Amino acid sequence: MKLIGAGVARTATTTQMVALEMLGIGRCYHMRDMMSDLERSVPLWEAARDGKADWATIFDGYVTTVDWPSAFFYRELMEVYPDAKVLLSVRDGQAWEASMRETVYAMFYGDSVMAHVLRARYHVDPLWRRYMDVVASISFEQYGPYAGNHHDRASLIGAMEGWNEQVKAHVPADRLVVWQPSDGWEPICDALGVPVPSEPLPRVNDTQGFKDMLIGGSLQALDGWWRETHPEA
Repeated sequence: MKLIGAGVARTATTTQMVALEMLGIGRCYHMRDMMSDLERSVPLWEAARDGKADWATIFDGYVTTVDWPSAFFYRELMEVYPDAKVLLSVRDGQAWEASMRETVYAMFYGDSVMAHVLRARYHVDPLWRRYMDVVASISFEQYGPYAGNHHDRASLIGAMEGWNEQVKAHVPADRLVVWQPSDGWEPICDALGVPVPSEPLPRVNDTQGFKDMLIGGSLQALDGWWRETHPEA
């Protein structure tokens, strides 16, 4: 493991994943990797939550990791991978809160079609229920800024900023890279000891993609449940 992302979701973590893989050093683990194979990943992250992580299996084939859920385990990962740098991606608090409310909090607390579809899937798909439960127990209860009061903007922003300060206080300066997209390639490439690409840093806006992935997978699961429970239909 060469780099551990400690930045929370909605801080250009998908941009980081794409950029890191463009460097040609290997694959980057991201929340999407967890969601692409829930049967494999959910038990592994349940074990990590319970203090029985098998990091070698989780990150088999990967050389960097960013985004949830690994960001909330950056301290443990620093010990397992003592040579890895820690990348803390930061964002303006108000912009971050607005993005979170439109995506993650809409999924958990919203009154949108997406929220209702996901809640319906929770009741009929046991594996999805375990995924949502591990999301909640890691993100909302045990680790990170999502423990803030989601009804209060100032509380959410303060929780995110408090997380960032905690990371800065915990990670030695020679291992820490504080970064935002406007910083470009250089801080990341310097930390990894690789040349700066000639291509511009990718800018990936994945808000709609995030929603499409969740709704598409959930509708497919609900359709499968309906066909299984109503074979005569």
